[in-house]
Amino acid sequence: MRIQGLSDIPLNDTGRAQAAEAVGHLADYDWDFIVSSTLSRAAETADLIADGLGLTVTRRIPEIVERNYGPAEGLSAGPELDALRIDGGPTGNGGFIGAESEADVAARGLEALRELAVAHPGARIIVVSHGTLIRLTLMKALGEFVGTITNAALTVASLDDTDWSLQVLNGEVLTATDDLDNDLDALDAVPAR
Repeated sequence: MRIQGLSDIPLNDTGRAQAAEAVGHLADYDWDFIVSSTLSRAAETADLIADGLGLTVTRRIPEIVERNYGPAEGLSAGPELDALRIDGGPTGNGGFIGAESEADVAARGLEALRELAVAHPGARIIVVSHGTLIRLTLMKALGEFVGTITNAALTVASLDDTDWSLQVLNGEVLTATDDLDNDLDALDAVPAR
């Protein structure tokens, strides 16, 4: 598998099918609007979800684009990619020479989500972004390790004053609730692209 990062790779048929499947999961809840990354694969995913739910994509947010992997973008596993690796970072993988740091990715992602939550208190917003951005942002918000983010899976987090909590990760309910729809106070159903 090639590292995509900021490369604006278009959505493929698998991604379109995943977006259609996400509509089925998201249709069970009430949503106010959708925002997405500016990269075309996330933008098309958001458009497909919006069409399926009868919603509008209100904004394309550059701060929630995927991590910039620098010279590692477009490379697959192998010696060339291994030569660019840096050890360390919060996940034990510091990334690649010339790439955006995990800390910078998490900071810009978290700031974008905070701005959305503050600008739209109580809104239920679908945020369509990218796996690494989502994972690193959630790790910073929650202060704990978050594993792989599955493409087009429902992940639900909310902001209560200054504290983030995670209710659903990759479609798995983490917070016991009788009525998840009533518990979703803020952000973010995040289909990854």
